Amino acid sequence: MKKIITGKAFVLGNDVDTDQIIPAAHLVYRIDDEEEKKNYGKFALSGVPLEESGLPKGNIPFTKEGEWRSEFTIIIGGKNFGCGSSREHAPFALQVAGIEAVVAEGYARIFYRNSIDGAFLAPFETSEHLYQEIHTGDELELHTETGELKNLTQNKMYHLKSLGDVQAIIAAGGIFAYARNAGMLSQ
Repeated sequence: MKKIITGKAFVLGNDVDTDQIIPAAHLVYRIDDEEEKKNYGKFALSGVPLEESGLPKGNIPFTKEGEWRSEFTIIIGGKNFGCGSSREHAPFALQVAGIEAVVAEGYARIFYRNSIDGAFLAPFETSEHLYQEIHTGDELELHTETGELKNLTQNKMYHLKSLGDVQAIIAAGGIFAYARNAGMLSQ
């Protein structure tokens, strides 16, 4: 995991579920095929109904038409991010699209665990309603070791909850890589 994650924010509201993150209709692509895998990024957040999602004003698309990488690097969400079905494809789809971190008030337990177990992205938590303060397109700088989040556009600083012990799992490349490095699994 990078010590500093920089890039544009994509802001969502509360209760973004895994069907919104990657609709079930798009779970047909192979993750071990480099070309097919791009479809997970292309269709990430394509299941978010505009009227319910807290999507950015102006209906800013997460990925541009015909592209699979998003211009956004950090998602800002509210409470219960990643609720719904327990599909590990949700954090994977966000990673393929270029998301390196999600900052939310809280996570569905399975989304949080899948994010860490596969080292797909860093799931930071905040006790503030950042989705009401940060705007889509704001330039952010996230210091992963200290949990400092700087909004460079608005010149504001926020303090996130520490990743704690899970930071080492993400840095190792996932739960199995961490266990191998720690001697818990045979090489």
